[in-house]
Amino acid sequence: MLTDFTNLPDDSRVWIYQANRKLSDDEVAQITELTNDFLTKWTAHGAELEAGLEIKYNRFIVLGLNQANASASGCSIDASVHFIQSLEKKFDVDLLDKMNVTFYTGEYIAHKPLTDFRKMAKDKSVSKNTVVFNNLVNTKAEYLENWEVPASESWHARFLS
Repeated sequence: MLTDFTNLPDDSRVWIYQANRKLSDDEVAQITELTNDFLTKWTAHGAELEAGLEIKYNRFIVLGLNQANASASGCSIDASVHFIQSLEKKFDVDLLDKMNVTFYTGEYIAHKPLTDFRKMAKDKSVSKNTVVFNNLVNTKAEYLENWEVPASESWHARFLS
């Protein structure tokens, strides 16, 4: 059951998929249509899942699930991952590689392999004040409050001196 992301309760579970490049407006429109279609049919053990989508900065696909009505099962999570993999193929984009870091450099959003980010930290090209995207948040409330944070306030802090 598709719902507007903004209508999901704060304790809704979220999954964030970051693209390795900025998506075009046309790609965002197509991804929105395909994802809404997927979410409309998404179920767990036959129960409809109340889910919503948000695409941020033409780079992040955020799926939200209200678990009050029905929780995602292993099979339904697998189905969502398979769906994301289909988007990767269709749009020739990487969405599942967790070994990448996305962060602000001024107004620009940079996407780098973790090894490059480590080197940048060592070279002082990024600092504890660099705003990073913490894609490990689990709930909508965490997403809204702790997704875009200074590196010192996320798991990225371990790379900064």
